[in-house]
Amino acid sequence: MFFYSLPILFNDIQLVSPVECLLMIGAIFAVIYFTAPPPDQNWQAQPFDSFLLTSWLGGMSLYWVFWPFFLFLNASLLTADILAKSGVITVSSWDEIHLIVLLTVAWWIVSVWRCSDNTQARIWASLARLATISVMVEYGLKLLIRIDYPRIFFNCEDILLDYGSCF
Repeated sequence: MFFYSLPILFNDIQLVSPVECLLMIGAIFAVIYFTAPPPDQNWQAQPFDSFLLTSWLGGMSLYWVFWPFFLFLNASLLTADILAKSGVITVSSWDEIHLIVLLTVAWWIVSVWRCSDNTQARIWASLARLATISVMVEYGLKLLIRIDYPRIFFNCEDILLDYGSCF
């Protein structure tokens, strides 16, 4: 997450500085921490037939909802970015990969927020919710880069890419 987008934001776009980003993250984390539900000490894992449905309904442990998809998401986004930067996939393929992953991100965000009280400490619920907000910010940055600054990320002068899809 943010492997290619933050350097582009700080160096090329210069919309915000790193210090301003840290201050915003700190403020958002403070709000999330104080509004997060207290951990439910009497919570028991529910037997489930479907992992996806039980997670969606908030019946899973936060650990099992957060980590598997978080690792899958970051591996998918990094792989798509590396392939696009090297010219192996086209810009439109990069868009399609992000659209497909976005559908699963919606499930993950809802599941993490609903399961966030199924943990031992409020800090873990707050960090998991902050990570979901960070994913939404990452998608916003990628959309900004794709629409307004495609020449920076995609190296549109490269012969391997379809030059017309950079506009």
